[in-house]
Amino acid sequence: MGKGADEKSNSLPLPNGEIVMPQKYSLSQGEQLVKLARKSIAYYLHTGSTLKDEAPKEFSEKRGLFTTIHSFPSMELRGCIGFPFPVMPLWNAVIESAVSAAFSDPRFPALEARELNSIIVELSILTQPEEIKEEKAKITKILRKGTDGLIVRKGNNSGLLLPQVWPELDCTAEEFLRHTCMKAWLPENTWKEKECKILKFQCQIFKEEKPKGKIVEEK
Repeated sequence: MGKGADEKSNSLPLPNGEIVMPQKYSLSQGEQLVKLARKSIAYYLHTGSTLKDEAPKEFSEKRGLFTTIHSFPSMELRGCIGFPFPVMPLWNAVIESAVSAAFSDPRFPALEARELNSIIVELSILTQPEEIKEEKAKITKILRKGTDGLIVRKGNNSGLLLPQVWPELDCTAEEFLRHTCMKAWLPENTWKEKECKILKFQCQIFKEEKPKGKIVEEK
């Protein structure tokens, strides 16, 4: 998870109690964001500094976001870091998470300049994570494979899996919950415990088809 994440909501309540959901972005906007992520990585490689760029108005809404980097053409994971909660404007979240995914993911060595033309950049723009209030026994029945991402929290431990990870694991809803617990360094059945909080969210995903290639929205 991204550093400094909190649970401040970016949903706006109306007088009648309804919630204004965060906006969806067009393909052209998604292209801008993916190109910004790649530009931020290249800038850090060449300067050792994070790109300083004021957020355009259309990307000023605070959103949770993850940058995922895959090696090409093997598509092996090369880095994934982000912000599960909306702590900064989307534009800035892209810059920060792209640099972190490329150079600060503790599971991988820092990206090298020679790799810049052999990676795929993928962005996942998150909805506000919401705690699931259903009885634990019913949770597996309401989760949607490939649509819902999960956050599991207990004490100081927290783990997150993006929606696209579920189909990759090709597992049941209960197994996906177990994997999320393990991501939080918790026993796999911790999700069943009363003290364990489970949150779900959805993503709008934009990614390159090949390094510096066509950018598409994953449906």
